Amino acid sequence: MKEIRAIVRPSRLNRLRDALRAIPNFPGVTIFRAEGFTAPAAVDKRSVREELTDFSPKLMVSVLAQPEMVESIRQAITQACQTGQIGDGLVWVVDIDETHRIRDGSAV
Repeated sequence: MKEIRAIVRPSRLNRLRDALRAIPNFPGVTIFRAEGFTAPAAVDKRSVREELTDFSPKLMVSVLAQPEMVESIRQAITQACQTGQIGDGLVWVVDIDETHRIRDGSAV
């Protein structure tokens, strides 16, 4: 299993939901509210106070999927959430060693 994670703009959530639902056999998604800021070197110079307190609302997306689905999910996230502006977010993939259903303890 793989976990595809992304940090995205909240305003892109509807587009993202539609893009993920269009993937055949899509396994599901979990969304977390998050806050953060981009690398300070990537934006205009501001005061230290602004750099430390200017957190933008973001969403963290988490999808557990089989390895063969990773690329289609990554592409869907990128295409649905890309605006071309600083702060669009990141997407990354994490290896998952084990998953078990809470319902019955079975391995997934």
